[in-house]
Amino acid sequence: MANEVTIPLLPCVSIDEIAAFYGVLGFTTTYRQLRPNPYLAVRREDLELHFAGIPGFDPEQSYGSCVVRVPDTGVLHRAFADGMRAAYGKVLVSGIPRMTTPRRRKNVDGLAGFSVVDPGGNWIRFFPAQDDAAAPPSSATKLGIALQNAVVQGDSRGDERQAALILDGVLRRTDEADAPAGDLVEVLLYRAELAGRLGSPDEARTFLARALAVPLDPTTRTRLAAPLAAAADLTTTLSPDEP
Repeated sequence: MANEVTIPLLPCVSIDEIAAFYGVLGFTTTYRQLRPNPYLAVRREDLELHFAGIPGFDPEQSYGSCVVRVPDTGVLHRAFADGMRAAYGKVLVSGIPRMTTPRRRKNVDGLAGFSVVDPGGNWIRFFPAQDDAAAPPSSATKLGIALQNAVVQGDSRGDERQAALILDGVLRRTDEADAPAGDLVEVLLYRAELAGRLGSPDEARTFLARALAVPLDPTTRTRLAAPLAAAADLTTTLSPDEP
């Protein structure tokens, strides 16, 4: 049959917390009930998600996840980021909830995707409906390969510690003076992001400073527009004025 519709039903602690968060991302609540059990439906254009409130549920232990194929991940990521900045004064890049930076995933045929981790700990994984030819290709240098492996661990599997170990290993083996500048900056920026997620703000600042000190030519800076924008968001998150 054609024209089927699948709607994910995901767990959460509080449907009100979920409704508020997805409202920031431009979703509207289409259904809400408290009895006989908490239930919420939200919608943004053709994207619909449903949630069941579960007393005592731990978002840190959630395995809730779904994949969403969209025409343009970059446009959607920017819209979500704008909503977060308007509501929170920053893009949430660590903790729960948070949003990852669009990156190619070698375990998803090289598609450039990003994830939203919502207050229920659910991973909503956004990928393009077709390959984005405009997205920069993955690098085949040792730094580029390590970055690809780290992204699988950190952004696909949620294992930030393993991702950090991969990047720490390749950085120890790399002479930064001779390394391709773009690849080095990407690795350092992602390592900073991972440090922020792991609750190590001082370490994150150190990696950020190293990344931003690397000189980039205009072409490379344009290619790295997305990770550099994420670095600016991470800098705001790590501000001393933040709690």
